[in-house]
Amino acid sequence: MEVRFPVATFLYKLGRFAFRRRGLVTLLWVLVVCGVGAAASSAPTPPTEQFSMPGTESQKAFDLLEKKFPDAAADGATARVVLRAPQGKKITDEKAAIGTLVGALGKAPQVAGVADPFTARSISKDGRTAYAVVTYEVTAPDVTDAAHDAFTKATDRAREGGLTVEAGGDAVPVDAAMSGAGEQIGVLISAVVLLLTFGSLIAAGMPLLTALIGVGVGTSAIAALGSTLGLSATTSTLAMMIGLAVGIDYALFVVSRYRAEISEGRTPQEAAGRATGTAGSAVVFAGLTVIIALAGLAVVDIPVLTKMGLAAAGTVAVAVLIAVTFVPALLGFAPRRVLRVADRRLVQVKKPLSARKLARSQKKAEKLAARTGPNLSARWAAFVVRRPLGVLLLAVVGLGALALPATKLELGLPGEGTMATDTTQRKAYDLLSDSFGPGFNGPLTLTVEGKDATAAGNEVGAALRKSAGVDSVSRATANKAGDTALLTIVPRTGPTDARTERLVKDIRARATSLGASAGADEILVTGQTALFIDFSQTLSDALLPYLALVVGLAFLLLLLVFRSVLVPLKAALGFLLSVSAALGSVVAVFQWGWAADVFGIKQPGPIMTTMPIFMIGVVFGLAMDYEVFLVTRMREAYVHGAAAREAVVTGFRHSGRVVAAAALIMISVFSGFVVEVNDLVKMMGFGLASAVLFDAFVVRMVIVPAVHSLLGNAAWWLPAWLDRLLPNMDVEGEKLQRRLQAAAASVPPSRPQEHEQDLVH
Repeated sequence: MEVRFPVATFLYKLGRFAFRRRGLVTLLWVLVVCGVGAAASSAPTPPTEQFSMPGTESQKAFDLLEKKFPDAAADGATARVVLRAPQGKKITDEKAAIGTLVGALGKAPQVAGVADPFTARSISKDGRTAYAVVTYEVTAPDVTDAAHDAFTKATDRAREGGLTVEAGGDAVPVDAAMSGAGEQIGVLISAVVLLLTFGSLIAAGMPLLTALIGVGVGTSAIAALGSTLGLSATTSTLAMMIGLAVGIDYALFVVSRYRAEISEGRTPQEAAGRATGTAGSAVVFAGLTVIIALAGLAVVDIPVLTKMGLAAAGTVAVAVLIAVTFVPALLGFAPRRVLRVADRRLVQVKKPLSARKLARSQKKAEKLAARTGPNLSARWAAFVVRRPLGVLLLAVVGLGALALPATKLELGLPGEGTMATDTTQRKAYDLLSDSFGPGFNGPLTLTVEGKDATAAGNEVGAALRKSAGVDSVSRATANKAGDTALLTIVPRTGPTDARTERLVKDIRARATSLGASAGADEILVTGQTALFIDFSQTLSDALLPYLALVVGLAFLLLLLVFRSVLVPLKAALGFLLSVSAALGSVVAVFQWGWAADVFGIKQPGPIMTTMPIFMIGVVFGLAMDYEVFLVTRMREAYVHGAAAREAVVTGFRHSGRVVAAAALIMISVFSGFVVEVNDLVKMMGFGLASAVLFDAFVVRMVIVPAVHSLLGNAAWWLPAWLDRLLPNMDVEGEKLQRRLQAAAASVPPSRPQEHEQDLVH
């Protein structure tokens, strides 16, 4: 099929334009940065994230409560203060001290009221433990530092009197916040890796600078559109992480290709054009795979995840634009300083050149190429090509063994019961479980609609009290209209217990029959525990469709890029292998507690429910980055006449080192989060770092060359009928190369450099 849009040629022209008109391009990006920054600074405060899950029973019940009980729905943040008397005493012996504490809490800023445990009868059966509920006038994010300080001072004074005082609830600040030290360590290591890779401060700093600019533009745009599109402050979290990752990668590959073109005797402007046309093409298609993976989060149908995915996808699009426009412009300001100091004198950058100077420049380039010789990546690829089957089996078996623990994956959502045992929230949680039963921390809310909701609710409650797994059921409380009633059900088991999940499903299964016998129109189960169960179920149900969509669309995209059926298939299977091994490692360390002391894990437990789907989205994008950058170079050599196995070695010689450097940078960034205090942050950092490690250094560096070596020419097989249907995007620059060679042949040999600007016109 005739080429419809030669990507490499278009980007070649764009790169040359950006290099030549670098002042204009830089000015445009400065205006974009300033404009977006000004819009973000003047935008209204972004809204507080309203978590919702359309289509679930929990969400339907919450919407009903908001409509039927508007006063309760508008309540602010709460703190539950748990009190235990000293050994040998009853809580009633401490009535005076507790009264003083309740009075102090009631006078604290922003407090709407405090429920005295003696008035509310919130005392355990053994008489040793009680709790007081503090209600605030504002939501949790709006509780001020002054209010937090007053709360802490009041509870500290009560402890001095001998009481055990712990607190939980959304109004209590979480101590295990991110320090930011891990992120700083990761960026510092990234800078060192870039410096060692390029041997030039300018070349090392350029990817970091452009990546930070891209992240700044993306996050500022999110802040500017926050109030308009309902984007909360948390929406930018994923955008910052993935934007920094791909921003460094994309600039790294363009700068590396520029240096390679310079070493072959090209002038800086020509080198910038060719680097943008070839490496830039890989950047565009790699960016599209990342955008597909992130935008695909909309399949989950959870608005907060959809917003995070789309915002991160927009930041990736910015990173791609910067790589193909701003990076070549910056190269124009420092055409020689991005080279190693020892190499700068071997490269002639002025133009036009006489025939004599041109010959001398070509000799210098040949001298540089002869001096470099086969690098470590090429020698490694040659080793794999000689022993492909043994290397392949070893890599697959190793990753398969690491993936085995993933078969025992247990998912859960973060809560006070999963916090470290030395936090006040976890201590309060354990005190309540010990004194009031494990189900006290995970009550269920039942909504009953009917003409006489109170009578219907009490009848339903009486039936449920006889159910296995139910500890207690409250009396029904109706709204003013009397058509909707609430009941609180306390399970016998904790909120993360599988038996509690079965209880929720059992009540929902019996809802129709219970409603018919009691005269109720509809019965719904909600509450935080039910919400978490629905959330986990929604993610589990969406995981396979998400994988199918993302991998399927990426397969089609890679089919266009490589014009091969087996290469995209191998890329997808390799990703599944690496992400499974990473999940297995996460289960072994964070769920089973292997090497918990090494990583400073205080509380092994279930894996965060969102972890697998976030890992799939982020790592799939990075994995396809490495696949595109590495295999594009292999295909480029193949279509230019190299044998299949020779193309593998050539691809690794040019791209292996840069892919390894990019992977090390990402591993450094993600590993930095492992030193954070929060176990959930540790989990994300460890999982992402492991996945990148396995994918880059085992799948792409071992399995890919082994498979290509075994397949030979068949790796690039494409059915004739499909070849006719697919447009040739010329990603590897084959058509661009032919045009450049043809144009160069028509130029008088004495002064070829004078006409380089006309080569593709």
